[in-house]
Amino acid sequence: MASSYAGAARRPRTDGPAPSLTGPPTDVHPVRRRASAPPAALDLLAQARTGLDEAATLDTPNERYATAHLAALRTAAAVLAARGRPETTPRGRRRIRSAWDVLPEIAPELTEWSALFASGAQRRARAEAGIRGAASSRDADDLLRDTAMFLRLVERLLVLEPMLPGPAAEGPRQGGAAG
Repeated sequence: MASSYAGAARRPRTDGPAPSLTGPPTDVHPVRRRASAPPAALDLLAQARTGLDEAATLDTPNERYATAHLAALRTAAAVLAARGRPETTPRGRRRIRSAWDVLPEIAPELTEWSALFASGAQRRARAEAGIRGAASSRDADDLLRDTAMFLRLVERLLVLEPMLPGPAAEGPRQGGAAG
């Protein structure tokens, strides 16, 4: 086994120049440490971002609150889409549970966020029903800020693929004529 490895190591490379320790970074292949979130989770994050942007433009506190809460729910759904596990027992599959109930089991680091948004679910239902005064302007603004922070946090948790710099602009080569 060692002899075949040694023989392979002595063969010259024919597929291009060998990478240099001082050469350009473009001849180094990046290794991904973790994969990014699945497409369904990324789509839910995009919907949450759009909903949050929409909520910021709405005039009535009830509409702003309900739309921001829906954006938070879509953000939680993205976590469940990325990390969720199906229920394994028939009894567990029959039970319908809120995303806010499941989220702490799937992502314990988001337990406090789950509790925060679960506490606003009834207010959101009243706001969606059009009940006057269900959410004050302050309630809506606070929820907008909280949802924006939650969304940024989840984006950082789920979208783990590092952003690599693009190829650098090449300057004049050594020994070549400039201009």
